[in-house]
Amino acid sequence: MIHNKNIICISSIDWDFIWQGHQEIMSVLAANGNRVLFMENTGVRTPNINDRDRLWKRFLNWKKGFKGIRKLTENLYVYSPLVLPFPYSRLAVKINRILIMSVLKRWMDAMEFHEPIVWTFLPTPIVSGILNELASGLVVYYCIDDFSSSSAGAKKIKRSEERIIKKANLVFATSQKLYEYCHRFNGETHLFPFGVSIGGYNRAREKDIDMPDEMRRIKGPIIGYVGGIHKWVDMELLKKIARIIKDASIVLIGPKQADLCGLDTFENVYVLGKKEQRDLPKFVKFFDVGIIPYKITEYTSHVYPTKINEYLAMGKPVISTEIPEVVRFDRENGKNFIYFIKDESNIKNVIESALRDRDAAITEKRICVANENSWVSRIEKMCDLIEEKLSVLQLKMGRDGLERFRQFYAKARRRIIKVAATAAVLYFLIFYSPLMWFLASPLEISEKPKKVDAIVVFGGGVGETGSPGKSTIERAIFSADLYKQGFARYIIYSSGYTWKYNDAENMKLIAVSMGIPEHNIILDKIGDITYKNVKYTTDILRKNNLHKIILVTSPYNTRRAQLVYKKIANDIDVTYVPVANPQFYHREKPVRLEQIKAIVHEYLGIIYYAVMGYI
Repeated sequence: MIHNKNIICISSIDWDFIWQGHQEIMSVLAANGNRVLFMENTGVRTPNINDRDRLWKRFLNWKKGFKGIRKLTENLYVYSPLVLPFPYSRLAVKINRILIMSVLKRWMDAMEFHEPIVWTFLPTPIVSGILNELASGLVVYYCIDDFSSSSAGAKKIKRSEERIIKKANLVFATSQKLYEYCHRFNGETHLFPFGVSIGGYNRAREKDIDMPDEMRRIKGPIIGYVGGIHKWVDMELLKKIARIIKDASIVLIGPKQADLCGLDTFENVYVLGKKEQRDLPKFVKFFDVGIIPYKITEYTSHVYPTKINEYLAMGKPVISTEIPEVVRFDRENGKNFIYFIKDESNIKNVIESALRDRDAAITEKRICVANENSWVSRIEKMCDLIEEKLSVLQLKMGRDGLERFRQFYAKARRRIIKVAATAAVLYFLIFYSPLMWFLASPLEISEKPKKVDAIVVFGGGVGETGSPGKSTIERAIFSADLYKQGFARYIIYSSGYTWKYNDAENMKLIAVSMGIPEHNIILDKIGDITYKNVKYTTDILRKNNLHKIILVTSPYNTRRAQLVYKKIANDIDVTYVPVANPQFYHREKPVRLEQIKAIVHEYLGIIYYAVMGYI
């Protein structure tokens, strides 16, 4: 049996549900020195109102642990994830995978839980996604149900189940039909019906034990059933048995999961509810026969009832409907081993024959068959296959290691060449082609100057050149030339930028030195961004009853300025006349990084203004 392995079990039931193969296998593996994380069911259908108790129990279990993970024994941990209850919604599956993996990865890192064997009983889309992220080692899929026929809500499971079957290194199946289905997709499929925890039954059979108090009042003979009382149990058949065999009592042990349809109103029917797994042998010991009263359906045609071995372990005769797996079981063990109810006409004969069966040799054979089907035997055979597959994988990894190493470097070399070539092309396009100036052209508005009331000049600061003064000087000189040509009576210089001296004052000094009358120059020394430049100069214009202007600013700032004017100063008639051939925007090769930054800055500025509502 395997040991010293890390195992993640993705279960199709919760840990506290009826004890089945899921808990049995993982308990045995944990006891054998393997570390096991048991992840509880994430669902094969969308829950309904009848699931409210189970959902509440899940929440309480989640609270018990840290992020849903709690420790049960030295090597056994249970994870109770909280997920969105939509197992086939792509969005929900993606969100659930992220939620689960964020917890799992942190826990695995903290616990040094590396290279786990992933053993899943659940074939849903979320599990498929988890396997893609998680399963770097061995994947085992144990196919225990025909989920797609279990309920209308689970019919969509087929596609993800096929993916998981194909991905798995080993597939185990509990019935012949499930084996045939899985084998179509994966040749490493093996038949492993659920076993029985034989030890407790052998001890209960061999020892003198007292009858449970709940059974003392029940008149024999007893026709007993253990397991979930679910929708696959044929309630009508049990009612017919209760009517026909009035001298016998029918005892049902297990959680009620479906409507009993009035079965519990019969005087000779006793519903004792769920019992602890360790106590079941004490009840089965006092059955006279065990019964498997399943309906014949597409779903039950895939079902191998675990209870068959629990009855046999006590040497009890078994009565069953003709579900395929029990028929096959009877055939493989010599026929006439099981008493089959074919229809209502043979109910009386079958049950009376089973109740009379006291043949010591047949009883011993039943016990022998049950021991052959014990979980210990099953798990050892499963582990043999797992160890064999692990050895093959390790040999393959060693043999392929050098080749993977070569492929890694070949791939890395190709990636470097690809990145370098891409970088070279991008460098050429950005710095040596007309691309940047093509991208910049929508930002520029350039019109011929005309006679207006005032020339408005926005200061350059350091926004373009990276150092103060250069753009300021250009714009001051350009605006003074326009004034001298008679295009306007006033000049308004606007800039809140100060580097030793205010930018607007510097432009005024330059204009005055060029012969512009000081009383025809107006200053705005507050506006430090285009929006404020427009706002404060517009206030000045309106105050002085000026309505037509020439705007002098950076060529690529004209578009943003226009958008602001349209938003807050639509009454101002603006002619956009940027500095002709500005030094900073001289189109030389290669394009300078500062020029690229200035153009990008303008696009980002327009986006920011849109967000702020300035335009």
